[in-house]
Amino acid sequence: MTLHALGIHATGLTKSYGDLRVLDGIDLAVPRGSVLALLGPNGAGKTTTVRILATLTAPDSGTARVAGHDVTTGRARVRERISLTGQFAAVDDLQTGTEMLRMMGRLAGLSARDSRTRADELLARFGLAEAAGRTAKTYSGGMRRRLDLAASLVSRPEVIFLDEPTTGLDPRSRQDLWDLVRELRADGTTVLLTTQYLEEADRLADRVAVLADGRIAAEGTPTALKSRVAGHRLDLTLTTQAAYEALAGRAVHHSPDELTLGLPTDGSAAHVRALLDELDPDRTSVDRFTVRSATLDDVFLTLTGAAT
Repeated sequence: MTLHALGIHATGLTKSYGDLRVLDGIDLAVPRGSVLALLGPNGAGKTTTVRILATLTAPDSGTARVAGHDVTTGRARVRERISLTGQFAAVDDLQTGTEMLRMMGRLAGLSARDSRTRADELLARFGLAEAAGRTAKTYSGGMRRRLDLAASLVSRPEVIFLDEPTTGLDPRSRQDLWDLVRELRADGTTVLLTTQYLEEADRLADRVAVLADGRIAAEGTPTALKSRVAGHRLDLTLTTQAAYEALAGRAVHHSPDELTLGLPTDGSAAHVRALLDELDPDRTSVDRFTVRSATLDDVFLTLTGAAT
């Protein structure tokens, strides 16, 4: 794929803070008009990666191009073409929705007339038209997040960074934001999304990159990553704590409170029977079992070594 076809392209990005190595050679290639989900445990370097790509932090080494421009030598050009929505809605409680979006339009270089038009368009698109004349302090959490995202789209960015955008939202508001991300992709916007919700990545992302220890541990489509770990998972509920502990080392999923372990399987009857015979030859350790499709949770836990 040519560089022109990529909304984001990074090679060998490194970043350290003192003796702490946060990024240790990150490579990314995100096609224009697609969604990449960046996953990783806390401290893996997700936000640092976003800050470098959004020109807020300089890398120690490596190169990156966003919307066709170098993030170091072409910082101003990158900033003209991107938008960043952080983990918490950045809205002015004393402004109305209309006032905030019109102000953002003017700051983006739009005329007063174009700012009014763009504000009205976005208020309608984000379901905020009826609340447009109210101050933001009266908005719910979901409404504030939608207003924040609307503000980030005033300048029609080519690339948008969403750093854990649904943190703290209720299920309905989260679903609304998912729909908006799908609309952005359909409009040709490149989206880099960091999230702690693996279901979110599974539903929204064209590709997923898993960060662990400052490196990309795996990258691919959600389906490909899930098949890499296992096509299916065999969940076993054990009869005793001792049985649970004896098998825990082989599991990719752990639920100690329920004495349940998940192990990779291809889902076939033959493989499930073989696993049960191997793990519980005298048929006293396993109380019951369920076969289920592998999820990004399994991928995440396997690649990052996290525990549940």
